[in-house]
This record gives sequence, C-alpha cells and structure tokens, in this order.
Amino acid sequence: MPRGRSPWKWLFLIALVLIGAYVAYRASATRPQPQAPKPVASIPTAKIRLGTLERTTRIAGVTSAKNYINITAPRLRGPESRGNLVLLKLTPSGTSVKKGDVVAQIDPQSALDHIDDVTDTVETAEADVRKRQAEQSVEWENLQQTMRVAKSELDKARIDYSAAEVRTDIERQLLKLALDEAEAKYNQLQKDLASKRISQRAELRVLELTRERHKRHLGRHQADLQKFTMRASMDGLVVVQVNFRGGDFSPFQEGDQVYPGMIFAKIVDPKSMQVETLINQTESGEIRIGQTAGAHFDAFAGLTLPAKVYSIGALASGGWRQNFYIRNILVRANLESLDPRVIPDLSASLDVVLARAENKPLVPLAAVTAANGKHFVYVKTGETFEKRQVELGLESNRQAVVLAGLRPGDEVRLN
Repeated sequence: MPRGRSPWKWLFLIALVLIGAYVAYRASATRPQPQAPKPVASIPTAKIRLGTLERTTRIAGVTSAKNYINITAPRLRGPESRGNLVLLKLTPSGTSVKKGDVVAQIDPQSALDHIDDVTDTVETAEADVRKRQAEQSVEWENLQQTMRVAKSELDKARIDYSAAEVRTDIERQLLKLALDEAEAKYNQLQKDLASKRISQRAELRVLELTRERHKRHLGRHQADLQKFTMRASMDGLVVVQVNFRGGDFSPFQEGDQVYPGMIFAKIVDPKSMQVETLINQTESGEIRIGQTAGAHFDAFAGLTLPAKVYSIGALASGGWRQNFYIRNILVRANLESLDPRVIPDLSASLDVVLARAENKPLVPLAAVTAANGKHFVYVKTGETFEKRQVELGLESNRQAVVLAGLRPGDEVRLN
C-alpha cells in the first residue's frame, strides 16, 4: 500500500462491491422467468364406419368325436374269471389304425393254464363215459345170459308139463308149480331187463352231460381267449384313457391292470370332431340349432375353427359338485373344418353367434353415455363437441349398431 493512504478506504470499497453484487443477485432471483407453453390435452375420438357386428356368447367345454368305439376289457364268463387282467400290448395314443389292426392285447397266460386244466377235465369225463359204456356192456351181457338160462328153464318146464297125463296127480301139480315158477321168473327177468336198460341209459346220460358241461366250459374259455386280442372295428385314431395310478391320473400303459368291462381306450373318427359344452339353463334361451360359432382351444392359442350348433339338450342336469338348483344344458356343435392337432378331450370353448348385423354404421360403446333411458354421443363440430341423441340397435361388448342420429364419417368423442 502506498504511504500516506488509509486502509479503511479500501475496505469500504470492497464492502460496496459486495453489497452491489448481493442486490443484483436478489433482483435477478425475484424477476419473473418466461414459462414454457403448457401442452394442450388431446381428446380421443373415433369415426363412424360401416361394418359387421356380431353378438356372441362363450360356452366352455371339451372336444369329442361323434363316431367312435370303446375298447373295453373283456367280460369273462364263469366264477373263475373274476381276476384282474394285465395289458400285455397297447397301441400308443394318437396312433392311426385301420380296421382289423391289433389295438390291445391282454396277457393270456393265466387263461392258458386254466384251459389246460379244463382240457384234462374233459379228457377225464370222456374216459368216464367210455369206461361206463364198457361196464354196461358187460352187465347187459350178463343179464342176457341170465335171460337165456331162464328161457331154457321155462322151455324145459313146459316140456315136462306136456307129459303130465302119464303122471300122478301129485307129480302133475309139482310140474305145474315148476312151470308157473319158471314162467314168473322169466317174466320178472324181462321186466328187470327193461328197467336195467333205462337205468343204464340214465347213468350214461349223466356222464355224457358232465362231459358236455366240461366241453362247454372249455369252449367258453377258448372263446374268451380270442377276446384277449382286441382289434379295431373301424378306421380311426387311438385315444388312450386315463388311469388312477400312484395317487395321480395318467394314461393307461402296458403292464397296467384292468377290470372286466373297463374302458381303457377309444378309436375315434377324426373327421367327426365336435365340441360338447354345458350352458346354464337361464342362458340357454338364445341358443338355436344351426347357429354358427367359433371354436377356440386352450392348447393352441390363435387356432379358431368354424363350428355349427346341431344339438341342444332337452332336459337340464346338475353336476355332483354343484348345488342342486344349478342346472346345465348340453350343447353340441360340429367342427366345420378340421385340424390334425384337434383330438378328443381337449379343453375348448364356443363363441356362439346370437345375432349379426352386416354393413351397418357402428359406434364404440366408449363414446355412448346413457341418461333417463336415452343414449347420447358428443359429435365433433369444428373445434367443439356437440351433444347428440342417438338410437342404438344390436350391441356387443365393444360396439353398437347406430339406427339413427349418426352417419358414416361422423367423429365422436370417446369417454
């Protein structure tokens, strides 16, 4: 600092500069800044266009085949055929078969063992018949010999009695008694011979019936043995049913046990596929035979096949897991086109077309408001919207047919 100048002067100048800078900062902070223009909210609108509107209802169900046959375990006859049957061979599900092809086969070993036992029984019964026939022949020959002896004794008594004139009275009486005795014995033997013949025939018939019974028993099991090999009675697709095994449901497979009369597979005609659905009886009033529908499948997203309703149940039925007052009606629809992926027992749904309007002006339901039983829309006129009453017809869950109040090309505001 130069000599002779005071330092307070410099401090004062510095203080003035700081105060001026602070005042300038405050003035700039309180000055209103220019604001950016706020964005103008856009109002969504839609134009009225001509189109086709369908009102549908969706019904859930499963796929099935109209033409099919069941493959069941054979019902064997007889008290000894109540055991379980073991699947020795089973065609996998989804296999195409021709008429006459082997679809399944039951293990026949136990049946073969039983047939061997019954065959031995039949042979024993035949031997019994032959043995008894031989015995009866011997008995009959002995009876014939006894008859011949009695006949000779009768003839001798008659000859002796013919010379009774030269005998005394006592001798004649004795000869008469001997003749009567021989004649009575011969007559009795004749009667015994007839009874013996009837008895022998009865005994032989009993043995023959026993043999016939064993033969029928053998033939019954031989016929059952043929049923152990099950063949397709029509061309189609094999569909194996599910079996409860180990606490879980899984398709039948080789080695599983089946019971007589149990259905373990089906052969279906893939050209006769349909969708079976259940609709609540309160909603079935609009379902009619001949209505078109779109079939959807949970296993194949995006696959939609045309279908047509051909059957509506006459009586409502209830499910075992539902309350007794809930009743459903069975509705079946044919698939008008086929897809090789569609097989029986797939979960599916039908969008049944209840009503249809073609080439009509359509308005989105999001643009319609209701008040006092009337419908209104806001129609764009220039930069504003005009409230206008409209008359609506057929409605879906998104659109409605305009009967009056709007024309194609009008632009309406969406709520």
